Amino acid sequence: MNLQGKKGLVVGIANEHSIATGCAQAFANAGAELVVTYLNDKSKSYVEPVATVLGAAMLLPLDVQDDQQLDAVFERIASQWGGLDFLLHAVAYCPKDDLHGRVTDCSRAGFAEAMDISCHSFIRMARKAEPLMKNGGSLLTLSYYGAEKVVNHYNIMGPVKAALESSVRYLAADLGPSGIRVNGISPGPLQTRAASGIAHFDELINQARQRAPKRHLVSIEDVGNMATFLVSDAATSVTGDISFVDAGYHVMA
Repeated sequence: MNLQGKKGLVVGIANEHSIATGCAQAFANAGAELVVTYLNDKSKSYVEPVATVLGAAMLLPLDVQDDQQLDAVFERIASQWGGLDFLLHAVAYCPKDDLHGRVTDCSRAGFAEAMDISCHSFIRMARKAEPLMKNGGSLLTLSYYGAEKVVNHYNIMGPVKAALESSVRYLAADLGPSGIRVNGISPGPLQTRAASGIAHFDELINQARQRAPKRHLVSIEDVGNMATFLVSDAATSVTGDISFVDAGYHVMA
């Protein structure tokens, strides 16, 4: 899992406890050079120290709903690096009222916003990355078990993540002839800032700890190890896959 000489884009770091941080640190440890993005000026104060520790080559603003910012990130990568080997998409959002309500009651606007930020932004990044991956590459996103089965309180994010997982498969088919692999990771519940928005999240944590075959929670480092494998040449024939990193929780009935 040597990433020496590889260049990657990491989107979705919120702070030092983010899953994206665990992945980025693993990428850096394996020798990759990284571009890191931050959402806005408020989040920059949390992301910048992480980028410094990583030794990131660039720290750039990116709100995935801002097409100009998205264009600017890939233009900067093209001008400074001339190419890209991999990217990690670790972005998800849903308005609180829609996230905490029944799927039946989700508003049209809330569903559209959740899908745009959590799913379609990955498709947009794939389109921007494709011409930069002239010698092939790897695209990676993050999902959750609630995409496959009904998980209490995950609500509308279940259908949204299901769409993301389906997008992984279709993007893999689209981009495979160009040597670009597309995969997803489905981690067990982790106590991150993003997860704290889910109602009764402590129940998910406790259930995962009690029911997973290994009887423990996973860490951001565990997810980072899998991410590093998937973007490395060791996974050159792995594409269109969703890899679970959940201590075996998903195999339990």
